[in-house]
This record gives sequence, structure tokens and C-alpha cells, in this order.
Amino acid sequence: MPARIISREEYLLLAKVAEEAERYEDLVAQIKGLTQTYGALTIEERNLLSVAYKNITNSLRSSWRVVDSMEKLESARPSAQSKHQVSLIRRQRVRIEKELTDACKDIVKLLNDSLLATAKAGEETVFYYKLKGDYYRYLAEFAQQQERSRYSDLSLAAYKFAYKHALAMLEPTHPTRLGLALNFAVYYHDVRKSPERACHLGKHAFDEAVACLDDSSSMQVMRDSMMILQLLRDDLVIWSSEMQRDVVSK
Repeated sequence: MPARIISREEYLLLAKVAEEAERYEDLVAQIKGLTQTYGALTIEERNLLSVAYKNITNSLRSSWRVVDSMEKLESARPSAQSKHQVSLIRRQRVRIEKELTDACKDIVKLLNDSLLATAKAGEETVFYYKLKGDYYRYLAEFAQQQERSRYSDLSLAAYKFAYKHALAMLEPTHPTRLGLALNFAVYYHDVRKSPERACHLGKHAFDEAVACLDDSSSMQVMRDSMMILQLLRDDLVIWSSEMQRDVVSK
């Protein structure tokens, strides 16, 4: 007797249960199953997918930063015991890097193999290409030099495509367009080490959105947009201060 096909509603229920239980690997598995069975995702389904990978990778990125800092601190100590400890810490860092690399490559593969091919023009395409830029950016954060350059270029290409599409298809106040602008600016600051380009992109997005704010949008959209604008403004203040310090130090 062939196995019964799980309905879309059942996949979604199981995905929501996994989210509530903070079982993010299970959540990924449910959304993958849904994609393989039914194709394109709804807005709710792709938001669940985004939540799953964000939680998985945020935890690993945080762990990597802690272990990387410990390794650098221990490396500064000249004793023989420190060398042994550095070796042990490095081993743990490499394990975390592998898990993080696997997670990032997993969502990029899902995007390339399934989701981008079925994405409709407009918000859906921007959403998926933004994700692609994000996860290549995460890979670029900790990769070795040659790989870092490759991941950086792949992230830039995805962000550029998404941003060009967003400028043509979405309103300046659209949360997906603003979220993309924020993450693209972070890319320029963190990966390309260019606070100038980060500020230029971020300020342009911020000014355009503020000029277009009105009461015609739904309360939820307005809340989402205002939250991203606040994050963008906070980053612009920090990046502008960095640029001023650089000028003074020169």
C-alpha cells in the first residue's frame, strides 16, 4: 500500500509545531517536504523557512565568534600549554565552521534548485535573492581568503540582482525592500569593509522610504517598515561615527 501524501495543511501544521518547539531542523524538513510535493511556497511558508535557517545559523555564528575570540586570546600567550589549548580550541572552531557551512549551503541549494525557478516577479523574487545574498555573506564572514573572496562575490551578485529588482518592482517603504537595503548595507560594511558605501546605500534607502511614508499602508506593514528604518538609522549613526574617527586618525 503506497504511503499517503501529506496534505499542504498538514505540512504547515507540522512546520508550525516545530517552530513553537524551537525544533528548527524539523521545521526545515517540513518546508522541504512541502516544496518537493507542492512546489512554490506561500508567504507564510517561506517566512517559516526564513525563520528556521535564521535561527540555525544565528546560533552557529554566535558560537563561532565566541570560539574564534577564545582562540585568538589563547594564541597571544606564548607558553607550550597555550599551544596545546589553541589546537583544541581550533578543532572546535573547525567543527562549528563545518556545521555553519553545511547550513548555509543547504538553503542556497534549496533556493537554486527549487525556489528561485518558481518565484514570481516582485516581492517573492526579491525575498529569495535577498536570502541568497545573506547566506553567501555568512559564508564569507568566516571562510579562508580564497573562499572568502568567492563567497563575497556571490553574495554581491545576489544582493545586486535583488536590489535592482526591488527598485523596479517594490515601493520604497515595502518591508522586503527595506530589509534588503539594510542587509546589503551590512554586507558593504562587514564584508567589503566599506562604511562609505554602506552609508550611501543605507541613507538612500532610508531617505526614500521616509519621503514616501503615509497612512495608506496596513498597520502590520507600517510596523515592519518602521522597525527596519529604526535599525537602518542606528547602523547609519554607527557607520558615520566610524568614518569620522577614520578621518580624525588620518
